[in-house]
Amino acid sequence: MDTDNEIRLRLRFYKEVNQDIDLLRQKFIHFTTTNSPDFILKIKEYHIWINIRGLKKAYWSPHLHIEMQSKGENQTHIRGLFGPDPNLWTFFMFLHFMIAGTFIIFCGIAYSDYVLKASTAGDFVVMSLMVFAWFLLYVIAKQIRSNGEKQMNDIEKVFLDIIDSPL
Repeated sequence: MDTDNEIRLRLRFYKEVNQDIDLLRQKFIHFTTTNSPDFILKIKEYHIWINIRGLKKAYWSPHLHIEMQSKGENQTHIRGLFGPDPNLWTFFMFLHFMIAGTFIIFCGIAYSDYVLKASTAGDFVVMSLMVFAWFLLYVIAKQIRSNGEKQMNDIEKVFLDIIDSPL
């Protein structure tokens, strides 16, 4: 998967597999019994999460969410979504909301200062800093994704190995 040419921070993929959906689910369940020291699987119906565990897990470690849909008797459509650790994602969303809220509040203050013929320079400085902070968060997120790229490829390899494995 080419991650360098992607603007999106959460990478997606789609895969058509010529296997029954229940057989595929059984393969993932069977993998959970092998007790892999580096990966942990969580299975809820036809949703599967593959996470890094143990000493290899870091704050930037990705996880893979897989959703399987039946497309016929021996046809399964798989949608995969790589993402950061849910705690890290929640923290980033919190920061985005704080920055957006600050930006909107200072937009209102700048409008009030403009109507009252007061100086708006400080308001525009804060709004400019918020725009800079948004770009900074994007750069940090890209760096976190590039740090986890090797682990993302490892998770993808495990995913493909499970699909190709005999039951």
